[in-house]
Amino acid sequence: MAAALTLHHLSRLQASRHLSLPHQTLSSFPRNPVKNLIFRQNLAESSSFRLSTVAVKALSTVAVEDPPEKKMVKGIRVYEHGGPEVLKWEDIEVGEPKDGEIRVKNKAIGLNFIDVYYRKGVYKPASMPFTPGMEAVGEVVAVGSGLTGRKIGDLVAYAGSPMGAYAEEQILPADKVVPVPSSMDPILAASIMLKGMTAQFLLHRCFKVERGHTILVHAAAGGVGSLLCQWANALGATVIGTVSTNEKAAQAKEDGCHHVIMYKNEDFVSRVKDITSGKGVDVVYDSVGKDTFKGSLACLKSRGYMVSFGQSSGSPDPVPLSDLAPKSLFLTRPSMMQYNETRDELLECAGEVFANVASGVIKARVNHKYPLSRVADAHADLENRITSGSVVLLP
Repeated sequence: MAAALTLHHLSRLQASRHLSLPHQTLSSFPRNPVKNLIFRQNLAESSSFRLSTVAVKALSTVAVEDPPEKKMVKGIRVYEHGGPEVLKWEDIEVGEPKDGEIRVKNKAIGLNFIDVYYRKGVYKPASMPFTPGMEAVGEVVAVGSGLTGRKIGDLVAYAGSPMGAYAEEQILPADKVVPVPSSMDPILAASIMLKGMTAQFLLHRCFKVERGHTILVHAAAGGVGSLLCQWANALGATVIGTVSTNEKAAQAKEDGCHHVIMYKNEDFVSRVKDITSGKGVDVVYDSVGKDTFKGSLACLKSRGYMVSFGQSSGSPDPVPLSDLAPKSLFLTRPSMMQYNETRDELLECAGEVFANVASGVIKARVNHKYPLSRVADAHADLENRITSGSVVLLP
């Protein structure tokens, strides 16, 4: 702590009778900092002032308080785009929540392919370095001033913006989180929040799936694909799914896929035409991208919907608008953030997901759990299509 002798402190000592100092002397302190310092030194040496031992001790202990220590937690930082090796486990600073914010201690973190896109630089973060992660469930441990509706101890979940879930604790806007039902395990909630809300807007708002529709779901055994198959089946649609292995084929069938295509052994376009007697499907949900995009367009019936919501194999090649004309096709590249822009949309979407989990319509498959410190392994497994269902990271 740094000692500081000031006019204010001398005035206080005079008032307490530790120091006899004429008023005119106090008022004559020079305003120039250098002259002020010389004046005070001469003042201290002058025989006209008699400081008692108590006064000297008091002046020597007047101090400027040190700033509060920064709170550090463990988390992941990315300093450059690249492979899983760029995910660095280190100490990161987490501040105090401001007005309208909360600090959350994460209990479980969802892994999603969008995290890979940001790591690789397919999507650009706002700044570098950055902490990835867009889905987590945790306990509120601090609340910003003036905030209502949230309290310490609440279990909350969020999915989407802001990025930064790959950490033991994080600051979040209170209006971006939703309460987690008390009956739901945090790991289950973290596995289904982003993927479940993605499935909800894809099936109900991007294209409204109804009884009698036939749909094609790529990566049918993946985190989102699994939920799409279950939910669409419950809505009365005929579900066709593509997978890469026998194990994933068995899971897709269990999840409600009426027809499973092993795309490594079969041409999925020909198989879809056979299944639909040449008519094609009403909608394709394609999260694969480059490897499946053109074939997906070929699978659609007249006025069908091509919903491209991911690109795990890379960005699709550019498509001339004229390619859509022969069948009057619709093409969209949706994002969950734009479908949950308002607080009401967010609460309705999350509420529908939680309700369908509770009723058994959809079931999250938490097939893989990794310590957050080993998230690089989780990314590698996800990219290599080793994983199925949902992947959860544990801080």
